[in-house]
Amino acid sequence: MRLSLQTDYGLRSLIYLAGRPGRAQIREIADFYRISKDHVAKAVRRLAQEGFIRSVRGVGGGIELARPAAEISVGEVIKRLEGALGLLDCTSVERVCVIQPACRLKGVLAKAEQIQRDYLQSVALSDVVQPAGNLEELVLIDLA
Repeated sequence: MRLSLQTDYGLRSLIYLAGRPGRAQIREIADFYRISKDHVAKAVRRLAQEGFIRSVRGVGGGIELARPAAEISVGEVIKRLEGALGLLDCTSVERVCVIQPACRLKGVLAKAEQIQRDYLQSVALSDVVQPAGNLEELVLIDLA
């Protein structure tokens, strides 16, 4: 499985929000990870559409998780942002290969995909957040 840049930035944004108190700004997330603000904004819009985060307008506004990190599955985020992720088309689409009806590899790959989906579904966002929510410990902060 290879995730898109939007899913990568979406997961990073969720980790950032789960790893700190209060609301955050898109610029703050982009600056923290040293990535494009526009790409983060696009990922955040998609996360909001999918119900993972909410945007609050006005003074003290920003973005925040729509529900607790323990209730957001990494697998759910990936599935909603990526859609079906098959190792090969033959595991989910009929008639893409002449040997598909008798192919044993198709079953092996389908089982691998299921194991992967089950595992990612079992991992909550809270499981991948730095203990005590201190993301700054994970990066070298350039104070210069």
